[in-house]
Amino acid sequence: MKGDRPRWGEGAPKNRRGSRRFFGGGKKNGARRLAEYAVILLVAFVVVFGVLRPFVVKSFWIPSESMVPTLEVGDRIFVNRFVYRFTEPERGDIVVFDSLETDDELVKRVVAVPGDRVRVRNGVLRVNGDFPEEPYAVPVEFPDGSEFGPTRLSEGEVFVMGDNRGNSRDSRFFGPVPLEIIEGEAFFMFWPPSRIGFM
Repeated sequence: MKGDRPRWGEGAPKNRRGSRRFFGGGKKNGARRLAEYAVILLVAFVVVFGVLRPFVVKSFWIPSESMVPTLEVGDRIFVNRFVYRFTEPERGDIVVFDSLETDDELVKRVVAVPGDRVRVRNGVLRVNGDFPEEPYAVPVEFPDGSEFGPTRLSEGEVFVMGDNRGNSRDSRFFGPVPLEIIEGEAFFMFWPPSRIGFM
């Protein structure tokens, strides 16, 4: 009979306060779900940083002031080592590459790409005859004497400069950077905590 049917929630176990618990809720299941999420995150962390990290992501410590104010000394960033397998660096990308002069790795910004005509006079950059807009760069207050070009970049090379133009050893001094020595693109700052975020 209709009147004999149990109403919604009748017969469900009660918690200590007397309220009904539906669909297996409660503290035990909440703790179990939390533990499951923790295990999933742990596995993902191990996979990404233990297995994939050497091939996809690399951490890099900023050792100099050449990229101030974008990057400060002591900042730590993640570098995407996979992105340039599918595409080439673009103007504005921040890249990490093997130095052409030492055994160090350097971080600089791509300011010109293959086919561009580059010229630097007294530290001031011109690309294809124009002065590019570079809101990230510290302008050169006093002529620093650095000169380069004019040169048209060949396929397979880019021209890089530090954002802190007056305090950066870059392509003005060692020339264009071959694509094959670029480690990857800087994409995320993870230290210090006050500066965490995508770049």
